[in-house]
This record gives sequence, C-alpha cells and structure tokens, in this order.
Amino acid sequence: MKDAILILNSGSSSIKFGLYDGDHASLPLIGHGQIEGIGSTPRLYAEDRHNAPIIDKSLEEGCSHGQAMAALVEWGRTREAARDITAVGHRVVHGGNLFSGPVRVDERVLGELDKLNPLAPLHQPHNLAGIRSLAALEPDLIQVACFDTAFHCQLPKVAKQFALPPRLYEDGVRRYGFHGLSYEYMAEILPSIIGERTAAGRVVVAHLGNGASMCALKEGRSIATTMGFTALDGLPMGTRCGNLDPGVVLYLQSEWGMSSAEVAELLYHQSGLLGMSGISNDMRELLASDAQSAKEAIALYVYRINRELGALTAILGGLDAFVFTAGIGEHAAPIRARVCELASWAGIRLDEKANEAHGPRITTEDSAVPVWVVPTDEEWMIARHTQAIVHRSR
Repeated sequence: MKDAILILNSGSSSIKFGLYDGDHASLPLIGHGQIEGIGSTPRLYAEDRHNAPIIDKSLEEGCSHGQAMAALVEWGRTREAARDITAVGHRVVHGGNLFSGPVRVDERVLGELDKLNPLAPLHQPHNLAGIRSLAALEPDLIQVACFDTAFHCQLPKVAKQFALPPRLYEDGVRRYGFHGLSYEYMAEILPSIIGERTAAGRVVVAHLGNGASMCALKEGRSIATTMGFTALDGLPMGTRCGNLDPGVVLYLQSEWGMSSAEVAELLYHQSGLLGMSGISNDMRELLASDAQSAKEAIALYVYRINRELGALTAILGGLDAFVFTAGIGEHAAPIRARVCELASWAGIRLDEKANEAHGPRITTEDSAVPVWVVPTDEEWMIARHTQAIVHRSR
C-alpha cells in the first residue's frame, strides 16, 4: 500500500479516527478507534477492519488535547499501515459562506475558520485544535478540512434567509445547515438501497444522534434543512434546545439577568433531552426510565420530528421516502415506531418486526411511503474528499 488516508473527528473530550486504504477507489477501512476521556481519564482504543481489538490503553490522566494527539501519532508510527499515511481529513462543522467544499488547510484557512467559532462553540474550536496539534507534530502532512455545512451551500436563497434586513444576510447571518457530510453520504448511497428512481425523488432524511437534524432531498440535493445559522436550531437534541423563540433569550437576559455566556451554557449544555428530563442526554437511558420527565422529553422529541417531517414534506410537495440514520435513528426502534405512528397522516404503515430488526425497510408493502433505516458513514465521505484533493495536488 502506498497511500493511506487518516480521518480525524476531534471533539471536546475525544478524538475519533479511521484509517482508509487510499490505493483503491472504494477506500476500504483498515482500522478505526478513538481516544475518549481527554482532560480526565483518557483511553486509546482501536480495532482493525474486522472489529478485532488492536490496542486498549490508558493514557496519562488529565492529558490535554495536544498530548492525546501526540500519543495517537506515537502509537501510529509503530503501525505499518499508518506509516503510509499521505493525508489527513478532518471533520470541521462550520465552513461559513467562504467554504463550499473541502479545502487543503493552511494558516490562512485556519484564520478564517477561527472566526466561525462562535457559531459552533461545541465543535469548531476542537475541530481546529486537532488540525493544529497534528500540524505541530507532522508539519509536512497534507491536511484537508471537510465541512458539515458544505452540502447545504446550494440551498435556495429563500431557504437560507431570515426575515432580517438584507445587510445582515450579506454579512453572513443566514441559514447554513449542518450534518452535511451525513446527508451527502445518504445522497451517495441511497440509490443502491431504495432504488434510483425513489432516491431521485422527494426524500426526507432524519439524522438523529446527540445532535439531530432533518433534511429534504430532491434529486439528491439539499433543498431544506432544520438547522440554521448555528447547530442550536431545529430539533431538540441531547443537550441543545433546538428551535426557540428568540424572545426567550431576551427575556432571560432582561428579567433573569443572565449574561450571554450563561444563556449559551443553558442552550448548548443544559437543555434538550438532558434539560427536560433532568436525567440524561442518552436516549437509551430515557427509554429505560419510568420517570414522567423522561416520558415528556421523549414525547416532545417525537412530536418535533413529526412537525418537521410535515414541514419538509410540504416544501418537497410530497414524500417518496423517509430515512432514519445516525445513533438514535439507526438503533432506537421505539423512537422510530412512535415517529411512524404520528406520521400515519402520510400513509406510513410500520412493520413492527422489521423495525425491531432495524430494517433496512421498516414499513409494510401497503405503506404509501416506504421508511428505511440506513447507517451513515461521515468518515468514509471525508476520506473520499481527502483522496480527491491528494490526487489533484499531484
């Protein structure tokens, strides 16, 4: 093997990674893993392509993000496949209105991306810290930023606008949308799963994880999505509030005396499933709980998915397929069942056995709209973009 491509997804307390064989167009996975617990009790874990463990090692307690990256690089140098790495692709949440596609990273690019930190404070600073940490360790390595906003760059202007003076839109205050790497992968793979004709039609994809959004696809292109200027908008999430009357923010500041930092802490970290339930942001724990607050949090979550499904269907002018993906979407059969029950207005009829088996199709033959469960693979999408940039640079 001459070309290996490393994919990094750097978060606040974790670094997820995957290694792909860049010698082949299909980019087969070589191995994957993560460092979790950065800043507290970090652990490096990796598996090969067959999910057999390669390493399971505790790192120095309290180590920083940079130290964790150094540990990953040091271990990688002991692996034959890792010594063939020619480029590293990074998930970067926000590309703003400057970056409509993947880009090779340099100091100028990093400077522009730094300006977007306030729009994605849970993700952007950590994404960029991962790039900088690796650049300090391997300065000659090609690094590529792939953006969660890029897939939505072709949204119609009406879908990007807020009802604000035009000068704000021109200054970048607009809807960007997120989870674009996941939706791009869906657009790529759905024709082989649900059929080319259906995939080219009116499709809604629900990316339901700790972060959650939905996207309306027509001819494989994003025409509307639930997230907007920041990753706070749209559906309730693990710890984020989702759609909120902006008057609530004004009220919290004027009547409760909360600072902008305190409001941000509330909306990003103390709301959503965690805030409503007072128990957890983990849907598995809420589904297992008998607490009334857990039941109410789930009820709101499902209600909002149904509401957004109705809105996106109206924008599409109908619905040819509905797709669940990401952690909750792929694994939480009770959530899918409740969403499908509420969506009976669309003629959706659930096949309970297929749903419990996690699909891929979870509706009956007489369902007016087929519903599917399709695993996403954002890392593979990043690998493909990175491979393309490497080839162009030669």
